[in-house]
Amino acid sequence: MEPSDETLARAASAGDGAAFAALLARHYDRLFALAFRLTGARAEAEDLTQDICAALPAKLARFRGEARVSTWLYRVAVNAAHDRRRRQATRVKAAEGWGDWEVSRQAAMEEDALRGDWLTHAMRRLPDDLRDTLALVLDEATHAEAAEVLGVSEGTISWRVSEAKKRLRAMRKEEEDA
Repeated sequence: MEPSDETLARAASAGDGAAFAALLARHYDRLFALAFRLTGARAEAEDLTQDICAALPAKLARFRGEARVSTWLYRVAVNAAHDRRRRQATRVKAAEGWGDWEVSRQAAMEEDALRGDWLTHAMRRLPDDLRDTLALVLDEATHAEAAEVLGVSEGTISWRVSEAKKRLRAMRKEEEDA
């Protein structure tokens, strides 16, 4: 019988490397998939997932077991994505005024994004709260789990999913009409 996620998390927080490896093996792919949906770019998702994994041993010490490990890991991932966005926004502000080089770099990044999957690109245009909610739901989190991860009610999750779908349909229609 395999140990539960909670058992592995407790053992890993006590320094058990094998338990940490087993826990990571169980959840790495889902963490990466969520990171990809949150960032919209493979390289960024890889970096974000690695950042999460590197910080996880210290974070496990604060795992209280009040939520399922998977739900707690989603919260860690969403928080890490928010932190990354804040850092990027700060860098963008600092880079403003760099002239043609920065404009060209931004244009190249936008062109690369356009070549990516439509949904991934469209999700990047959603507000952070809608994107985070949709990413969790697309990653098969229930509305209750998403609500717990994001610290809002299930009703708010349902509204956000509905709103995200409405905005995505409008984006698609706008592109088709153009």
